Amino acid sequence: MRRSPAWEPDDVDFEAPSVARMYDYYLGGSHNFAVDRALADQSIKAWPDLPHLARANRFFLHRAVKFLGEAGIDQFLDLGSGIPVGGNVHEIARTFTQASRTMYVDVDPVAVAHGKALLNDAPDARILQADLRDPANILTHPVVTGYLDFSRPVGVLMVSVLPWVPDSDDPARIVAAYREACAPGSYVAISHGTGDYRPDTTGGVQRIYKQTTTPGTFRSKAQITELLAGYELVSPGLVDVIHWRPDPDTPDPLDGDVTRYSMYAAVGALI
Repeated sequence: MRRSPAWEPDDVDFEAPSVARMYDYYLGGSHNFAVDRALADQSIKAWPDLPHLARANRFFLHRAVKFLGEAGIDQFLDLGSGIPVGGNVHEIARTFTQASRTMYVDVDPVAVAHGKALLNDAPDARILQADLRDPANILTHPVVTGYLDFSRPVGVLMVSVLPWVPDSDDPARIVAAYREACAPGSYVAISHGTGDYRPDTTGGVQRIYKQTTTPGTFRSKAQITELLAGYELVSPGLVDVIHWRPDPDTPDPLDGDVTRYSMYAAVGALI
C-alpha cells in the first residue's frame, strides 16, 4: 500500500507529472513524486543544463524582489509561485519593511499545501490555490482583495510561469489584466524560456513537457517583448536572465554562456 507523505494533499493526482514539482526536483527539493522525477530526468537528458537554468531563474527572482523592495514596493503578488524553497519572496521583502505583504498564487495543490504549512506562522504572507490564467477570479478573490491594496503600488511576479500559458489562452491578455488592476508605480517581473538560441534542444524539451498537466511554450525575444506592452522596462531591459543586474558574488557554472540558459528576464514599471 502506498504511503502518502505528510505534505501530500488528499486531492493530488500523483500519476500526472507536474511542472511545479519537476521544478522543485531541478532545485534539489523533496516535494515531488516518482512520476515527476522520471519526466524531469528525461528533460535533463535532452537539456542537461536545466538544473542550472532553474537556479539562475531563482536567483533572478531574488534580485528582482530586492530591486522592488529598494524601489519602495511592499506588496507582492507572486503568480505561479511554485513549491516554497529557500529565499522566498516574503522573506526577502521583510528585510526592507516588516509591513510587507506577499500573496502567493499557484494552481498546484502540493505547492499550496506546502505553502500553507510554511506560512502558518508568517503574518506577512498568504497563499491561494488558483489558476493565474483566470485573472478575474484572482483579482476579485476575497483572500486577495482582503490582503493586498490595489490602490497602492504592487509588485507582480510572473517568474517562469508564462511559458506554461499556451497561445490559445492569450498570455498578452492575461498580463494586461493584471497590469490594468495595478496602480501607477507598480512593477512586473517576468522571466521566460526561449528557443532563440537552441531551437532543437528547447523543442525537444517542449515535446517532453506535453506529458505534464501544463505543456510549455518557448517564445522569442520579440514575442516576450509584446507581453510587456504597457510597461516601461527598467535598465537593462529585456535581457538574458544572467545579465539582469547580476550579483558579482553569485558563481556562474555555465561561464556566461547565455545559449545554455536560453531564458530572458525583465522588470517593467507602470508609469
